Amino acid sequence: MTAWREFEAAEPEFAKRVQALFDAHKHKTIATVRADGSPRISGIETVFADGELTFGSMPNARKGADLLRDPRFAVHSATVDPVEGAEAEWPGEAKISGRAVSADGGGSFRVDVAEVVHTHLNATATLLVVEWWTPAGGLRKVERE
Repeated sequence: MTAWREFEAAEPEFAKRVQALFDAHKHKTIATVRADGSPRISGIETVFADGELTFGSMPNARKGADLLRDPRFAVHSATVDPVEGAEAEWPGEAKISGRAVSADGGGSFRVDVAEVVHTHLNATATLLVVEWWTPAGGLRKVERE
């Protein structure tokens, strides 16, 4: 089990950038697994507090039922398009995946972090930069044209 605080302690600067992207907008998108194995995408709000990343699901919501049955998920920060002429200032987007751990047997979940990703442009806006962290692999980075 990897709590947000453990990731934050391992990579504080990277964690700060990712959290800023999540905190920049209220609404995010979560992907869960339906009972038949197909993906479901839903809107969600997340909270970073006391070293944990948490989120909730309304009673009887399908995403909550999905998570109680199969805790795997991926959540994506809100995205904005790069501004033409100022592409290097684009903050990018962030993704967190892992397992949702029921905090109350119902609609409140805390995150067991499996992977954290920040995708952005390099300083000259000529390359796409993908940085990702996993508990086993640590922080890695690749740049692509």
